[in-house]
Amino acid sequence: MNTLFDKIWDKHVVQQIEDGPTQLYIDRLYCHEVTSPQAFAGMRERGLKCFRPDHIYCMPDHNTPTHDQDKPIEDPVSKKQVDTLAKNAADFGLTHYGMMSKDNGIIHVVGPEKGLSLPGMTIVCGDSHTSTHGAMGAVAFGIGTSEVEMVMASQCILQQKPKSMRININGQLQKGVTPKDVALYLMSKLTTSGATGYFVEYSGQVVKDMTMEGRLTLCNLSIEMGARGGFIAPDETTFEYIKGREFAPKGEAWDKAVEYWKTLKSGDDAVFDKELNFDAADIEPRITYGTNPGMGIGITEAIPSLDEIDEAGKASFLKSLDYMGFAPGEKLIGHAIDYVFLGACTNGRIEDFRAFASIVKGKKKADNVVAWLVPGSWAVDKQIREEGLDKVFAEAGFAIRQPGCSACLAMNDDKVPAGKYAVSTSNRNFEGRQGPGSRTILASPLVAAAAAVTGKITDPRELL
Repeated sequence: MNTLFDKIWDKHVVQQIEDGPTQLYIDRLYCHEVTSPQAFAGMRERGLKCFRPDHIYCMPDHNTPTHDQDKPIEDPVSKKQVDTLAKNAADFGLTHYGMMSKDNGIIHVVGPEKGLSLPGMTIVCGDSHTSTHGAMGAVAFGIGTSEVEMVMASQCILQQKPKSMRININGQLQKGVTPKDVALYLMSKLTTSGATGYFVEYSGQVVKDMTMEGRLTLCNLSIEMGARGGFIAPDETTFEYIKGREFAPKGEAWDKAVEYWKTLKSGDDAVFDKELNFDAADIEPRITYGTNPGMGIGITEAIPSLDEIDEAGKASFLKSLDYMGFAPGEKLIGHAIDYVFLGACTNGRIEDFRAFASIVKGKKKADNVVAWLVPGSWAVDKQIREEGLDKVFAEAGFAIRQPGCSACLAMNDDKVPAGKYAVSTSNRNFEGRQGPGSRTILASPLVAAAAAVTGKITDPRELL
């Protein structure tokens, strides 16, 4: 019996090249300003039009400032990239959600919330965190710029079929443990290369109990284990989330769609190339201590000692700790921090802001902390205000910035200075990722909130 991955993949095969890649049909292409300019230039050079322009959606997010978006962008490189995307979208007749439009935000937040990402689809974008959309029950993955051009021109892509992996997480999460902690836990167990060559299906009671927003966070981080992508079989939670959204099917088409979506699951006798099982009881709130997302520990644990690291990994382990200013065997609870970032395509959704508010309500931001609270879209911003969370934040000394990728990566104004520690809800803690010399500690919105009000790494369970 086929896995769900097989079902979706096989339905999209245009042709199979003997001893070569598959020509795969793509339902949705998302374009942002960073990885699309060369693709558009290539299309112009060859005198090509987009084959299915109504299947392509464009949106600036990486370079957008998170303040004064109604004024021209000051950074010349960012301004050029954002302006170029607007011109390219207009020239090729593509839908473009520009800065300050109510539809703008981070592309991986906006796609699901508008009902553009749907179960059973193939979805690509020139961005590694495209795997986020897998939470909808879609096969979604990042592609390179030359492949973006390929999809524009033909609505198809050449791909080797990945192997399949199922990760089952059973039991119930403890208080204060979030989907972000689940993802950080999996990365520490599998390492950043443990899922290389695989497409991961997440399953088990923990995944079943997750909200759509939690599932989007989990799938977002699949790429950080080396996976080609990660996804979750659609269920009632998925259908409930999609229903009534702007681009969701309506009326009779809705009933027909749900009928089909209900068939999108792996059979009881489906065979995976690899299957792994984990227990929710083993997961506590987590933080990273190194310079890749797999270098993580439970918040009450110590950094591994040198004798716990295998010989081959010792040099890079020590290099990482040297960059971070940490020592083997050190505990990080109580370690002073400088910046807190809530946002990114990992944790920039309304539930993340509710979680942050649940900790900071009635408290005050620590004086030593600079906090950036950045909604993943204007729709999230609107919801924050409708629910009165903005007032909770303001009373605690926090301001809400305008939507964008912000401090996830140093491509806009929100950069963490060299040597400073940032507790960040984003997805990567590579050297210099949040600014040259910056030191990133990845965490959930609850851990970030606890750090923001105490000024140091704090177990959020003490404040819940």
